[in-house]
Amino acid sequence: MQAAIPGKIITHPNGQTTHLIIDNFTDPWLPCETILIQHGFARHAAFWYHWVPVLARKYRVIRRDARGHGHSSTPDERTYDYSIDTICEEIVDTLDQLGIRQVHFLGESTSGMVGEFFACKHAERVKSLIICSSPTFLPPQALSLFAFGHKDWPTACRELGSRGWAEALSKVPGTVSIQDKNYVDWWIDQVGVSSAEGLAGYAKFLSSLDSRGVLSQIKVPMLILAPANSAATKLEEQRGIKQSVEQAQLEVISGKGHEIYVEMPEACQKAVLAFLSQIK
Repeated sequence: MQAAIPGKIITHPNGQTTHLIIDNFTDPWLPCETILIQHGFARHAAFWYHWVPVLARKYRVIRRDARGHGHSSTPDERTYDYSIDTICEEIVDTLDQLGIRQVHFLGESTSGMVGEFFACKHAERVKSLIICSSPTFLPPQALSLFAFGHKDWPTACRELGSRGWAEALSKVPGTVSIQDKNYVDWWIDQVGVSSAEGLAGYAKFLSSLDSRGVLSQIKVPMLILAPANSAATKLEEQRGIKQSVEQAQLEVISGKGHEIYVEMPEACQKAVLAFLSQIK
């Protein structure tokens, strides 16, 4: 018997479906603002479970599976327009169907890049932008790393499978930050929820995504959670983002690797709540 899918499924006009989980423990008689959490590559909504108790008492929290990830649908690349415009339009449609006008957008890793484009293309829907361990593009050495000896990154996802790709990544220093065996096993199992084809399609999309050209157009308040020891982005790049964005703040998180949101959650959450408390 197939396990029930947690959360809610939304169908977009283009036929794709998006899975999301909503948590809201704010006082029901008071108005509340919304935080939209978008996970990084190969992860999905469940990876952010430990942020819910901290954030959802003060905010409506939406954890949304990206295209091809988790329980969201995997498109046919032959007919689907896999572009940043499409990805952003699906996020807008998600908010429209939920009746939400504006969000605090929290994008982790490559979803920070998506958030940067979203804040430019749909500024009226973004009250603030938070990025966590987010590069502005993936250089050739990163794409080569993610290929693990295969033709390219998408091919590695297809040939290794989502679980096999996760196992390979988990062995790279500076990626999966917590080396507790039970956590790593759970992490690999959760990456395996996504299909190989779903990850491959999104990997192809990310391979050419570059947000450097839009940073100066971001006009909303922005918080940069910068990992001190990530294999995917260096502090120099994070400081460059701050210099490019008018209302940006930078908080260096001194973790051991890329996934500071799980290795150093208290420090990240404290910075996020302090930042949000300043937003009027």
